[in-house]
Amino acid sequence: MGKTFRGGVHPDDKKRYTATKPIEVAPLPQKVVIPTRQHIGAPCSPTVKVGDLVKKGQVIAEAQAFVSSPVHASTSGKVTEISDYPHPVFGLCSAIVIESDGLDEWADGLPLTRDWKTLESKELKEIIRQAGIVGMGGATFPTHVKMAPPPEKVIDTFILNAAECEPYLTADHRVMLEQAGRIVNGMQIAMKVLGVTQGYVGIEENKPDAIESLQKVCAGSEIKVVPLKTKYPQGAEKTLIKVIADREVPSGGLPMDVGVVVQNVGTVVAIGDAVERGIPLIERVTTVTGGAIIEPKNLLLRIGTTFAQAVEWCGGFKEQPVKVIMGGPMMGMAQRTLDVPIIKGTSGILALTAEDVNVGPERPCIRCGRCVEACPMGLVPSMLSILGQRNLYQVAKEEYNLLDCVECGSCVYVCPAKRNIVHYIKLSKAQNAAKAAKK
Repeated sequence: MGKTFRGGVHPDDKKRYTATKPIEVAPLPQKVVIPTRQHIGAPCSPTVKVGDLVKKGQVIAEAQAFVSSPVHASTSGKVTEISDYPHPVFGLCSAIVIESDGLDEWADGLPLTRDWKTLESKELKEIIRQAGIVGMGGATFPTHVKMAPPPEKVIDTFILNAAECEPYLTADHRVMLEQAGRIVNGMQIAMKVLGVTQGYVGIEENKPDAIESLQKVCAGSEIKVVPLKTKYPQGAEKTLIKVIADREVPSGGLPMDVGVVVQNVGTVVAIGDAVERGIPLIERVTTVTGGAIIEPKNLLLRIGTTFAQAVEWCGGFKEQPVKVIMGGPMMGMAQRTLDVPIIKGTSGILALTAEDVNVGPERPCIRCGRCVEACPMGLVPSMLSILGQRNLYQVAKEEYNLLDCVECGSCVYVCPAKRNIVHYIKLSKAQNAAKAAKK
């Protein structure tokens, strides 16, 4: 039996809809809406203006801070608008609209051929920064920042998060089956950047074909494939580190505090593309699925493609969904419109019917303790929800380790009172952050 962690839940993974669906290259959209903020950190500033002609791979918005990431044109065409547009995370965000010219021409000098083995770590990090790569599992933390820990944080282990534990999502699974060589190549580049020789791939046992695929490619290398028990949230960074490396990230700490860096499948593929071919992050594999979708698929989509276009390429809706989510059903974000664009962190688009969701009125906590049993971080989610509901956010932080919550949603899944526990936790975190910002 594969390795695992304390707590967690076992939701129906619903991966059967797309697990056997090969990645399809989506048609070139007539228009892309590219937000200037697709990452944790400072937004970018446009480097183009309305009326400009741009090429695929060209920088159209430049980072103005270290914790930020540049944005590139995902096709060639004309900039027709720069204004606020619906955003899948921030509600509204400045975006650059490009009308495609249908030629899909690369910017000058792209793609190129480069041997990563001849480059130094510093050069590799700069290539990754310029390519606009961020965490593609959904967190969207700028990769060049994550790959540049301070000198006092000695990294000795690299872990590839290939668990893909969220229900419905199969984008990483398909990449592991179809592009295993690119994954391992990207891992080796990342390991050279960090100066480590110890690499692991953590894959849940419900993907035996992916385990076999990666084991074949990793044979004889310094990278070891580790089968993991199928349990949510097996792919949470801190639980993955505990299971694979037997190291516990301290309260309020980061993986680098225990000598580990974790990256997602899509992220290491993007690293390989950037370093070896000079290609920035302008497209990603996204699972489009759910009971309301006529033909669920794994699509290779250009950044800036709207959800509406992606759904249309899957045949549209068989019935009107009661909820549309970006990402997985446990940690994803509900959407109010299909006019939002695919961003770098869009791992999935779920269109769910009434049969797919289990909703109902929120009731008072009955102190059953199920959320405590399910919490992989050993917290007391029931108290965190009550404190959040009462705006006692400082108490939640100081006495109940609020910041250790990974917002996995396991507590909500098991709660018989249908408490919006993660909502209250996010509210408390936001209140604490706002207070800290005023100091």
